[in-house]
Amino acid sequence: MATIREVAKAAGVSVGTVSNLISRTAPVSARRQERILAAIRELNYQPSHIARSLKLRCTKTLGMAISDITNPFFPLLVRGAEDAALKHGYLLFTANTDDRVDREREILSVLRERRVDGVLLVMAPNDGDVSHITKTLEAGIPIVCVDRVPSRIKVDSVTIDNRKSSRECVRHLLAIGHKRVAIITGPAILQTGRDRLQGYRQALEGARIPIDDELILEGNFRIESGYALGRELLNRKDRPSAVFVSNGMMTLGVLQAIDELGLRCPNDIALATIDDLQLAPRLTAVAQPAYLMGYKGAELLIQRIKSKKAPSQPRNIRLAAELKIRESTVGPATRN
Repeated sequence: MATIREVAKAAGVSVGTVSNLISRTAPVSARRQERILAAIRELNYQPSHIARSLKLRCTKTLGMAISDITNPFFPLLVRGAEDAALKHGYLLFTANTDDRVDREREILSVLRERRVDGVLLVMAPNDGDVSHITKTLEAGIPIVCVDRVPSRIKVDSVTIDNRKSSRECVRHLLAIGHKRVAIITGPAILQTGRDRLQGYRQALEGARIPIDDELILEGNFRIESGYALGRELLNRKDRPSAVFVSNGMMTLGVLQAIDELGLRCPNDIALATIDDLQLAPRLTAVAQPAYLMGYKGAELLIQRIKSKKAPSQPRNIRLAAELKIRESTVGPATRN
């Protein structure tokens, strides 16, 4: 394999001149450019990106840690981030945490070792230890949190307004006549889970309907918890007339429970969710702009990388979500 010294010798220029042309750190005359490029082609020279990254302190790579690649929401999120990264000349590496904070720590450690320029992070549920995030920031690697925001550390983020989104969805159920609306919420350890539960509470309080703790069930954003909690709710003698589910994966579990119990939606139970699922096109749902969330997150991260300094205040971008009302929700009076 040819070296940069061999290219310089063949072109009749110094090693520094070849380096300046490759890294574009200094102007090189047109005549010398022509000779250098001819020598590169003749010798089939491949620049060492590792060496360049060490010199320039820039690898043109981004890392992304997501919680569950099987969730249809996240591939769109990753696609948006990847498109924005490629637009600016960055390569995106993605890893899956399975919602395990130990796995998240390991991934961030590897990304630091690989000298990525920045990290997009969908946080795993965490009992409060954010030292791995702090360590990454202290290493000079900016982080932008997408979809989920940490409560114990201030970082840039791109999310939707989770309280508003769940509040509007539950208000719809109340407006069409439902009085007993249950919620299968996400883990309270996550800010996203707490905000969506708070939106549910605000909707009931606004309609002057007493909050029944028996109708609040905490899941973990996975299909299995939606299925188990859905069966529990639907098997009750005084089951609710409607259920609001805090994410799409748990909703798939609830749909499975409805089917196994021989019930019909919306005739026996109305159902609404956050996440617009292609697998369930008749569901009333809050559609999150997953692609745009990833795209905006990557653009914000690249802005931080290029500024080469930590922000004095984190920037928190909130994107609009859309409530799509469909066949899965009808009022009790209009059921057949």
